[in-house]
Amino acid sequence: MKRYFSLTLLATAVLAGCATTSLTSDDVSKGYNSINAQQLAEHVKVLASDEFGGRAPSSKGEELTLAYLTEEFKKLGYQPGNGDSFLQEVPLVSLEADPNMVLTIGGKDYQYKKDMVMGSSRISERQSIKDSELVFVGYGVNAPEYNWNDYAGLDVKGKTVVILVNDPGFATKDPALFTGDAMTYYGRWTYKYEEASRQGAAGAIIVHETAPASYPWSVVENSWSGEQFGFQKENNNMDRVAVEGWVTTEVANELFTKAGLDFASAKANAAKGAYHVDMGDLTASVAVKNTIKKSISYNFIATLPGSEKPDEHIIYSAHWDHLGTDKNRKGDQIYNGAHDNATGTAGLIEVAEAFANLPKHPSRSMTFLAVTAEEQGLLGSKYYAAHPVIAANKTVANINMDSLNLLGKVKDISVVGIGKSEMDSLLAQAANAQGRTVSGDPKPSSGGYYRSDHFAFANMGIPAMYAGGGSEALDEDTANYRKRMSLVLRGCYHQPCDRYRDEWDLSGAVQDLQLFYQVGFDISEQPQWPKWNANSEFQRK
Repeated sequence: MKRYFSLTLLATAVLAGCATTSLTSDDVSKGYNSINAQQLAEHVKVLASDEFGGRAPSSKGEELTLAYLTEEFKKLGYQPGNGDSFLQEVPLVSLEADPNMVLTIGGKDYQYKKDMVMGSSRISERQSIKDSELVFVGYGVNAPEYNWNDYAGLDVKGKTVVILVNDPGFATKDPALFTGDAMTYYGRWTYKYEEASRQGAAGAIIVHETAPASYPWSVVENSWSGEQFGFQKENNNMDRVAVEGWVTTEVANELFTKAGLDFASAKANAAKGAYHVDMGDLTASVAVKNTIKKSISYNFIATLPGSEKPDEHIIYSAHWDHLGTDKNRKGDQIYNGAHDNATGTAGLIEVAEAFANLPKHPSRSMTFLAVTAEEQGLLGSKYYAAHPVIAANKTVANINMDSLNLLGKVKDISVVGIGKSEMDSLLAQAANAQGRTVSGDPKPSSGGYYRSDHFAFANMGIPAMYAGGGSEALDEDTANYRKRMSLVLRGCYHQPCDRYRDEWDLSGAVQDLQLFYQVGFDISEQPQWPKWNANSEFQRK
């Protein structure tokens, strides 16, 4: 496909008195067209192979992953991004709860995985709650900017709070309530536990419902059991609630009935305004026994120095980790994580190669960051944000890749968090050259903008783009394929069946990677840095 380098960018650079690139449109096109499905597939096959064991942090799979990335980026001529190293240490601690536990409420024992999943974020071998009073706190939100506080006038010290997932806006679809159907950070499970801890609760239990959570109970079973990673902290996370976890909707209905309440009515009340109610005489008891292991995991970082402004960086990111291997599971024990996120990690290599193929480096540096422990709560990117290798005032923008499009070519490209920054315009310009349009998040209720590694950059004030895929199939054959494959991908999310498949159509992923390459290149060559839009909650700090 013939591409042209944006002449408007060249003209702007000349007018601004800036040095212009000597790269021709043919040079840029060669890099663009070097991104291909065959190479992408080969990288995914390696990263998602059984040999890599599901790429859990601090595992043999991590060693293999980091070695593979180091080898590939060295071959492309990239420099270590962290001084003389391609790696950034991320001190982690893993807590693995003994599955032989029961949650006792109202005289009934609820079973691990079947009815509930409980654990503790405290770095402690034993944590428990004993006869802790239950209080329903609606959505568990304290948001002054929305004039909403479910904890207003409530003392939950020593008590266990029961919380709904997502935001009130999801339940009502009222665009004036929070952000309507689009989840805010207040809807994320991470926030629910954080706020319950700030309020001094002893325990926090989230009620799982598939629609507002955007994933089935099986994801809770697999993602919140086994090793759970966190940061090594001096206070050993003793400021967190002692016990946190999930219960199924069926258990919630039963508990509310025992408390003399109706779950559906309580949910409806919680969506109308700040709300809480005692759950009668119900108390909860559970003992969590943790196996503790401290370890060092790593973020991977590689840089192609800019030819004109090497101290200014565009950072491409993806998480290399997945859920590892569950030796207690019957049958297939390896969570290969092919889609999530061997595809994104492979995408980093493909885009990096496209820049390496240019006869001259782009004006600004291109840095590629593969982070650890995303599946454990965005830990690798959070650690990077707290300990940035490249200062925020030298980081121009972030482009994040998580679970690439495997459903074939589309007429649009979906932008998660559309309208937040000027990067959308650059993406629209590049998409137009592909004959595509820019569309919004197809599922805003899932809170995608707060669920991947670009969020850490956004919190640093760095414009961050998270885009990919689309909803309008290129043709009828692609539409039929999408219907079949989307069911497979949905059913294999965080399951051992997330493996590489020969029938994947990677042409859509290639389209997106080419866009990410073009947007990064265009940002590199324009004199001004992209900015957040005025209505965004993120701004340069």
